[in-house]
Amino acid sequence: MRGLYFLIGLGLMLLGVYFLGQNIFFTTYASPWWRGIAADLSVLSLCIGVFTLVFLPGDAKLFGWLAVGFGIVCVFASSRAILNSTSLWQFFVSLGVMGCGYKMMTTRRSLF
Repeated sequence: MRGLYFLIGLGLMLLGVYFLGQNIFFTTYASPWWRGIAADLSVLSLCIGVFTLVFLPGDAKLFGWLAVGFGIVCVFASSRAILNSTSLWQFFVSLGVMGCGYKMMTTRRSLF
């Protein structure tokens, strides 16, 4: 039963991220040659960084954070981030869902 609570918590966390991520768009420009390379580098370094943070032991976590930081810098160097407005209600619901999901994942108990 505890594993089920972990999976429900993970699902709630992903649902909260989805609610917040609906209003963020990344667009790239096709004109300069650097933009395409930086966009590829950003995707690769973010994937490597997240993989390192999740699966490798504690010694390699610094490399993971550096890769994530480099990926974020490449995103802003290669593209444009468009942040659409978010209603207060949508923000509240997404943070509530993520908070409940995190609590269920860490305690592996029902909140009610």
